[in-house]
Amino acid sequence: MPPMLDVSDEVRAEIGDEEADRLLTGESAPGGYDCTSCRTPGDPRQERTSTVLFIGDETAVLAFAHATCLPSQVVKVTEEQLQGAVKSIAGDTADPEPQQAVLGVTSGLVLISGELHPALVVEPTAPIARPGTTTTGDDFLPLLVEQGFLPVPDLSAVPPVLHGWSVLLAMGQLHAVLQPSPSGGRPVAWWQAHHPLQVTDGWRAAAGKHQQVLMFAAPVGSIGRQPREDLLREALDRAAAGGRLVAAALPLAGT
Repeated sequence: MPPMLDVSDEVRAEIGDEEADRLLTGESAPGGYDCTSCRTPGDPRQERTSTVLFIGDETAVLAFAHATCLPSQVVKVTEEQLQGAVKSIAGDTADPEPQQAVLGVTSGLVLISGELHPALVVEPTAPIARPGTTTTGDDFLPLLVEQGFLPVPDLSAVPPVLHGWSVLLAMGQLHAVLQPSPSGGRPVAWWQAHHPLQVTDGWRAAAGKHQQVLMFAAPVGSIGRQPREDLLREALDRAAAGGRLVAAALPLAGT
């Protein structure tokens, strides 16, 4: 019985028809694997499995993932970080933040209605001006609201899903927050990790369960770098009560 492997057209184009067919017939398919996304074991003969090709400047690595975690796709990475870092996708897209501003991203579990949800908290290191303007104001939240994020007065309910945006979790690490491409092509990176960010086993398990990540964003000085999840939650509650928090639920990339 052939393995239940998915080989996308873009992966086939990179590895060639011969190798793709060898995978599909089981000749070169793995007997088992650790999912490149959730890092738990998988068996292509028991469950549908995606082929994920990581391509660096000179080399490439073919990995496997549960189809429920990632689709079959090509992921471009730097040669130095072939085992993890996602390469920024070039494109004629206007960043929602100036280049001099750095987005701080913190991961944590947030309890909502008695259930733990994986969350990313984004806070810039400086005020964000609207692109093309010379004002000194902070337009970070208005810019995100224009993208579909919603103000949250409290953390009593899970925010709605923002379709078109997603969170890329691969090889068990956090790589990027993706947004729709203005040209209608593949998503582009809104935030890109310089180095893949480690997340806890609990965070990764919750992301796999919900197949989405809650993203909260607040202006500079609203949250801070909190060392514990209970302190992070308190900071989120304060920001929400002060009208300084927006949020959305972002699907995992490929789901």
